[in-house]
Amino acid sequence: MKCFKHSVSLLMFLALVLVFVGCAKPPEAEKAAAKAAMDAAMAAGADKYAATDFAAGKTAWDGAEAQMKDKKYEEAKQGYLNAKPAFEKAAAAAAAGKKAVTDEVTAAIAALEEGWNKLTAAAPKLQKKMKEKEEAWMADAKAIEDGLKATKDMLAADPLGAKKKAGELKALIDKWDAAFQELAAIPDPPVKKAKKGKK
Repeated sequence: MKCFKHSVSLLMFLALVLVFVGCAKPPEAEKAAAKAAMDAAMAAGADKYAATDFAAGKTAWDGAEAQMKDKKYEEAKQGYLNAKPAFEKAAAAAAAGKKAVTDEVTAAIAALEEGWNKLTAAAPKLQKKMKEKEEAWMADAKAIEDGLKATKDMLAADPLGAKKKAGELKALIDKWDAAFQELAAIPDPPVKKAKKGKK
């Protein structure tokens, strides 16, 4: 009889263990939904244009992945459930972020073109004073012309790349603006008058 009671207790214990093990399944559906949201956010450029929201989703995702490794499926499920809306928010914010960067770069290009036009107008007036810098000016002038075109071409597909390029061009234009101001401040050499011959 004692043996029978132990057997029944052991069987009940094993049944409870199986019930708990059976209930604790990996949250595959939640993981798949969060992964789809993460992929959509990446495709929208959220990692670049909505970095804060994307990072929140990535933190939740990474936490859930760690819980999965430890077989803590309930915690992992909650992590995936938190990650999905964060990635969705990031994807939605990416479009606005990209537009903001595009608008910023568009304004920067207009300012660069204005600065460049002033430089090209000033260059001929300073030509006599530029002899030592003429070769560098010609090389940088070509770089600026090509850079402005490349920045405009890049703007639609890669606003952040265009922003970086615009920053480089601004530094180049500012360098020549300062150089031209220095050259303009140098007085012109005095004009030598021809000596009058004796009568």
